[in-house]
Amino acid sequence: MIATKAYAAYQADQPLRPFEFNRREVGPHDVHLEIRYCGVCHSDLHRARGEWDGTHFPLVPGHEIVGTVKSVGPAVTKFKPGNLAAIGVIVDSCRSCPSCRQHQENYCDEGPTGTYNVMARDGSGYTRGGYSSQIVTDERFVYHISSRLDQSAVAPLLCAGITTYSPLKYAGVGKDTRVGVAGLGGLGHMGVKFAAAFGAEVTLISHTPSKETDGKRLGAHHFLLSSDQAQMKKHNGQFDVILNCISAQHDYKKYLDLLGVNGKMLVVGLPPEFPVLDPFALIKNRRSIIGSMIGGTEETQEMLDFCAEKNIVSDVEMIPIQKIDKAYDRMVKGDVRYRFVIDMASL
Repeated sequence: MIATKAYAAYQADQPLRPFEFNRREVGPHDVHLEIRYCGVCHSDLHRARGEWDGTHFPLVPGHEIVGTVKSVGPAVTKFKPGNLAAIGVIVDSCRSCPSCRQHQENYCDEGPTGTYNVMARDGSGYTRGGYSSQIVTDERFVYHISSRLDQSAVAPLLCAGITTYSPLKYAGVGKDTRVGVAGLGGLGHMGVKFAAAFGAEVTLISHTPSKETDGKRLGAHHFLLSSDQAQMKKHNGQFDVILNCISAQHDYKKYLDLLGVNGKMLVVGLPPEFPVLDPFALIKNRRSIIGSMIGGTEETQEMLDFCAEKNIVSDVEMIPIQKIDKAYDRMVKGDVRYRFVIDMASL
């Protein structure tokens, strides 16, 4: 077994604190990664603070992982010690269902095995994530990353990046596509970058006027103030795609109305309550609502390669692990531009 240092949530109402546990020995197909950086996702906060059902304590969060390969199993072909590598939201799947055979493991019929808080498929215990010194994962779920990019800013690509890249690709976003990105946070800022890189005409949609400057810096061509009813009405029917990154409770109709004929609203934000849907807003213009959940292994590597080609990374603020609870508090207030990343050397 491999002794591992980490930070863990012991209970929902307690701050995270040091924790030690054992990783499995490196198997024939495994990659052993020394973690250098781990992004902080809003789902980490929800889990650590017990806001989602099914949290198992002690919990080691973290699924936006970047590091250096320490060792590999004898059957590993894609990695060797010293390589830069990354691990995302999934560390295993059934590998035999139709989705898995197409490398869409995120839609595994049995459900993918998450990087943390999910029972390992061999029944050995609950998975533990990247707020730790090292991790051992099957090479299928490990990714190559470019040394040309800022490694700390690559980390959030493994969740926020692929979560926005995948639906935009699925919707066929490209040159002359009119895309509205609703909500400028960890997801939205990546949505703006990707949509612009795909050649779309991009409009940032936000209720905060001060977001206009940042939106245009990130690649948006236009800004639409969602709290201005006259502005919103003026743009009714003007978009081909709305990437909905809003995690607060909101009215779907307000954004569906912005879509033209055959328009698509891509939902990646998760409101705390089920939204109310007006069917008349849906049937008008033959609009559709499409959900999307991260991406499979081939698409995730494709996304990372695209980012290397286009020099795309997340906007990040580095923190030591000891400030994780303060970072969570700031996330609740929206006080981050746009993703926290933990420097795991601080562990």
